[in-house]
Amino acid sequence: MSKTAMIRARTELKLKSAVEKIFEALGLTASQAINLFYHRVELENGLPFELKIPNSKTLRAMKDVENNRGLHRHNQVGNMLKDLKK
Repeated sequence: MSKTAMIRARTELKLKSAVEKIFEALGLTASQAINLFYHRVELENGLPFELKIPNSKTLRAMKDVENNRGLHRHNQVGNMLKDLKK
């Protein structure tokens, strides 16, 4: 039998309950799911999903959308496509 190590982590109670229901539906224990995650991190030499910090241009565009600045509205798809070609 291979040696094991203990992992301790804190998380929100509601999140833990919701996620453990998903694990149960998948036939996994929390320990098995954590081991799967660790194996994927090892396999991919990084997180098994994309994490990005938006650059300044993207952040500016996101703020513009939040504040309804610089938005172009169209009633017809054809007009939108013409505008996109500009």
